[in-house]
Amino acid sequence: MTQPTVIRRVGRARPLLLDLFCCAGGAAMGYRRAGFDVVGVDIAPRPNYPFTFHQGDALTYLAALIASGEIRRYAAVHASPPCQNKCALTVGTNRSQGWGGTHIDLVAPTRALLERTGLPYVIEQPNGRAAIRKDLSLCGEMFGLGVLRHRNFELGRWTMARPAHPKHRGRVRGYRHGRFYDGPYVAAYGSGGGKATVAEMQSAMGITWTDVREELTEAIPPAYSQHIGRALHGCLRSVGVAA
Repeated sequence: MTQPTVIRRVGRARPLLLDLFCCAGGAAMGYRRAGFDVVGVDIAPRPNYPFTFHQGDALTYLAALIASGEIRRYAAVHASPPCQNKCALTVGTNRSQGWGGTHIDLVAPTRALLERTGLPYVIEQPNGRAAIRKDLSLCGEMFGLGVLRHRNFELGRWTMARPAHPKHRGRVRGYRHGRFYDGPYVAAYGSGGGKATVAEMQSAMGITWTDVREELTEAIPPAYSQHIGRALHGCLRSVGVAA
């Protein structure tokens, strides 16, 4: 493991984390609960984002921080680049609409810039993405949530223990090939076919600050990033970056 770069931040009680491709802040809330201050960046306006927000291209913003030296204000970076390029979920679910095979892959350029920061980082992607190392895989059942929402994480310049994947308690509620199945989890994506309502998605993922369906369907539950953030905070504390 490459040790994180030690950068002292005078006058800041909580280490500062940069949240790229932040959407409405599912990841941000978990990191905040784990002890970080968070700054989000997204190309779309995100009025529901609960912390400091900058609208703009995430990679352009990161490159400017590196060039100016302002990246030294931060202790770590989280990035959730758009996942549609060759994502198994996108290609499989939306094949008839022609989606999933022509999107630009932003993972590689994101990783290249993150390496230049010298900071510990996290790249998040859903199942089906082969473009990242699966250093960590999380599932809603690990945290007693009402969604499965499997997500993979690549950890750069640091590492943490991989939790065991518990057996699922049942099926995801909804229609499959014309047959309805009930179960303890809701489908927090799309609409119709027994998919979750907005209120059900909010409850299942623990996200209360946005009621925008598109934002909820893209969000990761804060419990995931809180789990990661606690380990990351401990790693930073061990090298003198966090108190």
